[in-house]
Amino acid sequence: MSVQQLVNLCVVILVSVSGSVLADEYRSVGMQSLVVYSPSRQEDVSIKVWYPSSAMDAPIMTDTNRIFKGSRVLKEGPIASGRYPLLVMSHGSGSNNDSMAWLATELSQSGFIVAAPNHPGTTTGDSTPIDTPKLWQRTDDLALVMTFLTDTWSSRDHLDSTKIGVLGFSLGGAAALSLAGAKLNLDDYVHYCDKYPSMADCHWFDSLIGYVDGKQVDMPPFELRSTDKGKFEQSNLDARVRAAVLVDPSMAQAFELSRLRNNHRSMYFINLGRSINVPVSVDATALSAALPNGQLDHVLDATHFSFLPECRDGAKAFLKKIGEEDRLCDDVGGRTRQDIHAELIQLIRSAFQRSLL
Repeated sequence: MSVQQLVNLCVVILVSVSGSVLADEYRSVGMQSLVVYSPSRQEDVSIKVWYPSSAMDAPIMTDTNRIFKGSRVLKEGPIASGRYPLLVMSHGSGSNNDSMAWLATELSQSGFIVAAPNHPGTTTGDSTPIDTPKLWQRTDDLALVMTFLTDTWSSRDHLDSTKIGVLGFSLGGAAALSLAGAKLNLDDYVHYCDKYPSMADCHWFDSLIGYVDGKQVDMPPFELRSTDKGKFEQSNLDARVRAAVLVDPSMAQAFELSRLRNNHRSMYFINLGRSINVPVSVDATALSAALPNGQLDHVLDATHFSFLPECRDGAKAFLKKIGEEDRLCDDVGGRTRQDIHAELIQLIRSAFQRSLL
């Protein structure tokens, strides 16, 4: 074993011990469901906040549905004494903040306050192709959450506003990367979809369907070039963000690499699966290499959907019955989703502990 390998092993062990001590200290995770008005959207944005709780009451299972398992939290449980870093999370396209609860609860037990909005226009039951490229709306949602929690939230005195990180998955990864200072190029994104029309995001743009009020509806043809170029390419940098974790970030081929070279924030990328199997749509190799403090790890034998919650018994049969084409509950390589989640929790927790604690 080389000296560098030994050092890396010691860091992993130290972080693991630190995480377990914190988990013992905060035996419960409190959770609040809040609604915050967005002036830019002119509508309410629903958010959830998870935090270390001092309560000794038994947590209850929440947010269960026919497909995914829920998480154990204490609704409105008292927050534990102390001040904690803030992590703001952004869900994937067509998903919701509940889909990230399995991670949020673990991070809260490790000493973080975690908050995630549902992004109107790209969330469950409210998702359309025309809204998907409007990344500036998602970054505004994340900034709105940060402002509300640091300035207005009833427990804001427990939040350390000098230590803020952002985490995103898929489309949420693109939003998190944009919030941390990366800039997009619309022509590059159009060129990517012209070249790779079968990629999930490009296929979605051509699908002629959307979801409104929880129902699938027919949509008119969407032309990616019709996206507001000025807003698509604007800077969404939020100086409050010190670190970012990006999991399978979408729009990976549309970010301007030359503009990343002067970004010195801590940027940690995770691709799900072996490098040869990662779709070009979310391949973070070039992104991580362009950043001074970029780092990329691969979670082997995982797929893009491995970041979703664990599936309930009978979920696969139910998905087949309703005609869902995406293989939301299929994992590969012999690893369980629980095992994959355990590795992801360790990687993400360690990244934020290094950069924020």
